[in-house]
This record gives sequence, structure tokens and C-alpha cells, in this order.
Amino acid sequence: MEQFQTYFDTFFFQLFPYVTLFTFFVVTIQRYRSKAFTYSSLSSQFLENRQHFWGLVPFHYGIIAVLTAHFLWFLLPETVLWWNSVPARLYIMEIAMFIFGLMTLVGLINMVSRRNTNARARFVTSSADWMVLGILAVQVLSGLYTAYFHRWGSSWFAASLAPYLWSVFKLSPDLSYVVALPFTIKLHIIGAFSIILLFPYTRLVHILVLPNPYLWRKPQLVRWNWNRKSIRSSKNL
Repeated sequence: MEQFQTYFDTFFFQLFPYVTLFTFFVVTIQRYRSKAFTYSSLSSQFLENRQHFWGLVPFHYGIIAVLTAHFLWFLLPETVLWWNSVPARLYIMEIAMFIFGLMTLVGLINMVSRRNTNARARFVTSSADWMVLGILAVQVLSGLYTAYFHRWGSSWFAASLAPYLWSVFKLSPDLSYVVALPFTIKLHIIGAFSIILLFPYTRLVHILVLPNPYLWRKPQLVRWNWNRKSIRSSKNL
């Protein structure tokens, strides 16, 4: 069992990060050079918007806040530890991140429900989309579990995960920071690397080009030149 644990940690925390980063950069660049027009979220909003809104909005607000916090914990670990040295500020950080995590989960549930129950949305959902949604679900659930059962995540992230991630970027991964972590946290880390691995093959690439163009792009005008009632009829599905 101990030997298996060693192999597990060596593969996922010493080798797997470089597989994901190499794939991310090579495939992302190649896809942009050869298929630039596929850099899109392939939005299905025009097919159905009400349920789409309640999935898209809470998910994006939640995930952006959580990812921004993780990014800051990685870049400024000493500042994070200084901030958390005051209990009130630590509570604010933890509660806020848990709320944003719940928002992400609510949005994700609505997104999955919409793509599973709406005929139009289900028709344009690919196997890669389901795979990404599945990994995101594992990632969000493991993150919420970690936040609830392994408290003060921002502090131990800054103290343990940030040094480990920096060691990966320095091409000298130090496993001593992660081998003693609970399995749920390890699963969360592996999930993050898995998303990076799948990133260039899916619609997630839209993160690299959106929403920047919307800051200066003129509003789009859509004109209907046919009978909308007949087009939207369930008989045409």
C-alpha cells in the first residue's frame, strides 16, 4: 500500500503536471493557428435563455471569484498569511469563498440540468462537454468538501500548495508539500491539472479570448426573415 502511494504521488504530482502544461501550450497554440474560429464558447443561449441565465450567471460569478482567490493565494502567499493572521479577516475570507463555491455549484447544476432536459441544448452538447462538466462537478464538490471539513484552506494553500506549485514551475517538484495532504485535497489538485489537460480540446478555450472583445464591440443586431413560430415549433426538433 505504501509503495502504491509512492507511485501515485510520483505520477500525479511529479509527472502529470508537466504532461498537462506541455499539452496545454502546444495544443492551444496549434489550435489557434489552424482553427482560430473555434475559439468560442459555442453558446446555446439563442436556443433557450431562461434556464441558461440561471446556470451561466451564478456559475461564472462564482468560478471567477474562486479562481481569482486561488491565483492570489499562489502569487502572494505571504500576504495571504498576513491577512489571515487576524481571525475576523480569516473568517471573512473563508465564508466568502464558500459562498462563491456554492454559487458555482448552483450554476453548474442548472447548466447540467438544462443540457439534459432541453432538447435543443442536449442536441448541441458533445461528449467533450459532458466530460468537462463532469470534471468540473468533481472539482467543485471536492472544493466545497475541503472548505468545510479541512478548514482555513487559504492558509494551508499559501503555506503548502503555493510552494509546491512554485517548485513545479522551477522544474523541481517538491512532493514533501503534498504527500501528507488528505486524499480529497489531492483529488482537487489532480482535477485542476485534468482541466488544464482538457482545456485546449474543448470550448473552455473561449476563456482566452472572452470577454475582452465585448468591451469595445458594437451590439449585434439579429433580424428574423422567416416565421419564428414555425421555426420554434417542437415539431421541427
